[in-house]
Amino acid sequence: MPEAPIYLDHNATTPVAPEVVEAMWPYLTERFGNPSSATVQGRLARVGVDRAREQLASLIGARPDEIVFTSGGTESNNLAIRGAASVAAVKRAVTSVNEHPATVQPLAHLRNSHGWEIDELPVDAEGRVTAADMPAGDLGLGTVILAHNEVGAVQPIDDLAEAVRTAGGLMHTDGAQAVGKIPVSVAELGADLLSIAGHKLYAPKGVGALWIRRGIRIDPVLVGAGQERGIRPGTENVASIVGLGAAAELAAERLTSEAERQAGLREDLWHRMRTAIPDLVRISPSAGCLPNTLMVAVPSMLGADLLERTEEVDASTGSACHSGVHTPSSAFLAMGFTPDVALGALRLSLGRSTAAADIERAAAALAHAANTLAAEREHA
Repeated sequence: MPEAPIYLDHNATTPVAPEVVEAMWPYLTERFGNPSSATVQGRLARVGVDRAREQLASLIGARPDEIVFTSGGTESNNLAIRGAASVAAVKRAVTSVNEHPATVQPLAHLRNSHGWEIDELPVDAEGRVTAADMPAGDLGLGTVILAHNEVGAVQPIDDLAEAVRTAGGLMHTDGAQAVGKIPVSVAELGADLLSIAGHKLYAPKGVGALWIRRGIRIDPVLVGAGQERGIRPGTENVASIVGLGAAAELAAERLTSEAERQAGLREDLWHRMRTAIPDLVRISPSAGCLPNTLMVAVPSMLGADLLERTEEVDASTGSACHSGVHTPSSAFLAMGFTPDVALGALRLSLGRSTAAADIERAAAALAHAANTLAAEREHA
């Protein structure tokens, strides 16, 4: 029986940790109450939600009452961006050219439906922005991803937040890829709003949170009852919220050791692949990067073709395919890479289950696929 593929797509989603499943199970069975209810079952559910709020707040150095639970990173970004925009005095926002669609689309909504001006900061060859490129004039909002979902570059949010606040705006950062992988302290970030996605840190899909600095007011996007202080109404997804809390506590316990271990494996993967594929290009920065993320490219080859040639590796490419036409990632083009390099990109993102043997096997499989494709082209 063939071996299962090596899963190197943890930036897309992570498996739910066994400890998280164990924490959730009582709230999927006997503790089924509505946390807004005064019944015994309701109070038991409320205890679970409150505990999760404390666990998640502890992971990012926040106060529990600053945590608002949502359905995930996309909702958190929408709530932050659209909620902050509704109370802004100036209809002008600053962002980067390399944002996730969950940020790009809410900003496009502000521009198209509410007349906002959106300024996009350029990125350097490592995918980072700089506060020196901030536009002059007043701002209503700044929003820049904390760690890029493809490249892995960590942004200088503290410098950007200071510049945005000086310009009169609120600062939001999408922390979906960062929280649980690298130390995140809201005090050090200096931002006002931080989005979190549960399924990126071994919690279930369909749950997330928005950290809102105490004293900051935003308007809700949804209206209804008074759950989550009225900022995100609707009966809480108790079991998943409990799971997110358990995942946050687990991440805090393993943060340093896992970051060091995965960074070492990532570098081993890079060295093995570079040795076997001489023209391999590293897109991810070697420093200031998520410890689990390696974006590489084989020039003049499609990343999709490489993955199709091996059934041994589950990973993502850096290009989109529509009706058979491959389009390079705009993020890589913005970093200065040529289309032939960008089209050959592979995102290899490690996780807690990734072992040294997996790295050896994955590197060999990908190198064999690249070299086989090169040989076929040479003899075509």
